[in-house]
Amino acid sequence: MNADLNQPGLTESDDDLMSGIDDDIDTGIDLTAEGKLSSMVTPNDVNSVNDSFGLPYNFAKRHGVLVKEIRDGIVDIRHRPHISTQTIIELKRYLSGTLELHQLSVDEFDMMLQGKYESQSNDAINMIEGLGDEFDLDSIAEELAEPEDLLESQDDAPIIRLINALLTQAIKEDASDIHIEPFETRMIVRMRVDGVLREVLQPQRALAPLITSRIKIMAKLDIAEKRLPQDGRISLRIAGRSVDVRVSTLPSGHGERIVMRLLDKQAGRLDLFQLGMAMENQVVMDQLIHKPHGIVLVTGPTGSGKTTTLYAGMQRLNDSKFNIMTVEDPIEYYIDGIGQTQVNTKVDMSFARGLRAILRQDPDVVMVGEIRDLETAEIAVQASLTGHLVFSTLHTNTAVGAVTRLRDMGVEPFLLSSSLIGVLAQRLVRKLCEHCKVPRTPDVAEFAVLGLEPSEGIEIYEPIGCDQCNNSGYRGRTGIYELVSIDDTFRTMIHDGSGEHELEHYARTKSQSIRNDGVRRVLAGETTLEEVLRVSRDG
Repeated sequence: MNADLNQPGLTESDDDLMSGIDDDIDTGIDLTAEGKLSSMVTPNDVNSVNDSFGLPYNFAKRHGVLVKEIRDGIVDIRHRPHISTQTIIELKRYLSGTLELHQLSVDEFDMMLQGKYESQSNDAINMIEGLGDEFDLDSIAEELAEPEDLLESQDDAPIIRLINALLTQAIKEDASDIHIEPFETRMIVRMRVDGVLREVLQPQRALAPLITSRIKIMAKLDIAEKRLPQDGRISLRIAGRSVDVRVSTLPSGHGERIVMRLLDKQAGRLDLFQLGMAMENQVVMDQLIHKPHGIVLVTGPTGSGKTTTLYAGMQRLNDSKFNIMTVEDPIEYYIDGIGQTQVNTKVDMSFARGLRAILRQDPDVVMVGEIRDLETAEIAVQASLTGHLVFSTLHTNTAVGAVTRLRDMGVEPFLLSSSLIGVLAQRLVRKLCEHCKVPRTPDVAEFAVLGLEPSEGIEIYEPIGCDQCNNSGYRGRTGIYELVSIDDTFRTMIHDGSGEHELEHYARTKSQSIRNDGVRRVLAGETTLEEVLRVSRDG
């Protein structure tokens, strides 16, 4: 529906413009109460402006309208179906010029709303301007509604706005962690984006206790306890996007350090075929997770995406035919239909104890967040031998390394050979920015690393940097993998106690290494050789 409202207010003669517009909605709307409209940009201020903040976010979200563009006296309004007459009246009252209405579907509107307000939310760097040296701590101690939509909190105290803006910026940039670090004369805020830390702020040192206290309140931690480490959790929403934040505090010589890990709940809904595996690995992995029993391990260093891979596997099995249960430390993503239990050392709820308990719950599939000790390993092995499919993780550099690690823990080789059915090793590499990457011919040394003879027609890409990737040349991350499926020969070698070198040599006859999978991604133009060399060893 398109409509031009050229007269001040609405009269009965405007009825023909109101077709399809609901008036059976509460008309007690006061736009001034929804946000400070005195700062709105009108067509008289500028000739053309991309003005998503012409309307306060909470009004735009609640009433399903937003200003897409103002040009030459025409205000381009996008709205959900069934906009109310009173909403139109309020828009006309506060937006000078001709209103042009364009109806969107609910999904189209929500996508546009998120994109425009998220992209133009206040930058955290601008938020620290004007903050004084002294604040009343009570001004930052008000409780947050949970979950809170950060974009609706634009009129709070300065410290609250600073932290909300910082979290909004981190979510917008897909940061995995925020580090807040006080030193003697300064305070640094850094974000980890695509696996690399970069500094984003240096607030005044005097603000450190206020920032720390506010974050601790949000995470429901004890703000008076500054001598001991604390762990908490915050649930946030940013333009309809749900994010969990794990908060860790640590006392230091100059105050409490805080690290916030951001967990996008959408990431836990990835499909197994969205992880970037080669097609042959996808097929084998899908076969492994559909086995009736056995252990499937995912290995790699901290932050390499192991949990995301396990969740993707469980999602693939998640239907009414299976009872799927987990014991995790902590629960990173909540998945509907899966029974999830969290480790709690304060009450002696360990991985081993949790695993014993869920095995009494008649599970078909069990996920153990990590095998850390012999007790957990032995219970997992016994579970697999008694008809359960078990998923878990280990911290090893290679897939074959998982075998030697479990043997070193004390798992008997004859039990391990009977229970283990597959091991996936993985790393995360940064993806090249599609907007600025440029091709070039590899040099002689690079051809050698690629395992290719120098020849014409082979190109690799290098990062340049642009506005789309914050001048880093990279945007996002993807996985590189090594998948070992345990066949009869491999089982015999494990049973007979073959060493890691022999197992590695045999594995290479059946599957490619992480390094080789990375080379595949380099030749496909998805990442750089430097990234692959950074996260993998020769193999």
